[in-house]
Amino acid sequence: MSEEQARSAEVVRKLAVAKEKKDVGDVAFKAGDVKNALRSYHEALMYLKGIDKQALSPVTAMTGSVVDGAAAAKPKTEADEMLEKIYSNMCACHLKQNNWKRAVETADKAISQNENNYKALFRKAKALGELGFFEKAEKILRTCYRRTQQEREKVHNQKFKGAFYHFGRA
Repeated sequence: MSEEQARSAEVVRKLAVAKEKKDVGDVAFKAGDVKNALRSYHEALMYLKGIDKQALSPVTAMTGSVVDGAAAAKPKTEADEMLEKIYSNMCACHLKQNNWKRAVETADKAISQNENNYKALFRKAKALGELGFFEKAEKILRTCYRRTQQEREKVHNQKFKGAFYHFGRA
């Protein structure tokens, strides 16, 4: 086995363990065990932080990770997608514990992975509101509303794009 193959195998192993830890955290959160959920999410982060970044490109291709249209400028790896979800889930845990400052911090980390993560944006707004930063919270909520309206219009226009062409030919 070459050195590159060994690095790729190690990355695949770490991604699998991180996903397993994240899944354990998801189950704990759904069961109301926020403390163990946070612990599992933190453990998953430790595995993801230890991944060889240069070996991620081949791994993404091997695992068939999907890149969404919003991230076309910077391709997202499977690790990036998992980091985004873990940080957003950690934010939810901190909200449950009324730990508003940590909720804002983890929401910011999720948003840094994907600025269109509406769950993280909403959770950040909730935490900011609880901290008394009502104007900041309102601004975030208005931004979310505007973006979702624009996305709905775009989807709506794409659905009916071809329909009007057919009516014009009749």
